[in-house]
Amino acid sequence: MAGTVINVSDENYEEMTQAPAAMVAYGIGSCQPCAEYDPILESAAAKHEHIKIGKAKMHVPGRCRGIKKQHTFETYPTTHFFSNGQLLLTREGKIEESELAALFEEHFPNP
Repeated sequence: MAGTVINVSDENYEEMTQAPAAMVAYGIGSCQPCAEYDPILESAAAKHEHIKIGKAKMHVPGRCRGIKKQHTFETYPTTHFFSNGQLLLTREGKIEESELAALFEEHFPNP
């Protein structure tokens, strides 16, 4: 759904990553920077409706097993930018809203 952050799991991960413009933030419940990232993601989703923005809660048992097999995460949050199934960019740590907007403009200009 455009305009809101999508909860990403194994069930919808491929659909998310196959979108023309998608971003997935991976995090865990005990991570303070992950919690601080949530309002930034919500704001970005509201402002950039042409981009699918999702959050994968990696600590929820059974929710992201397949995702964990595809990717190795050394830091949370980690953010991936995808276009049509291709991983364009990986960023570790929380991304501030202004920097996120610049990355969107660079990789996913408004249609």
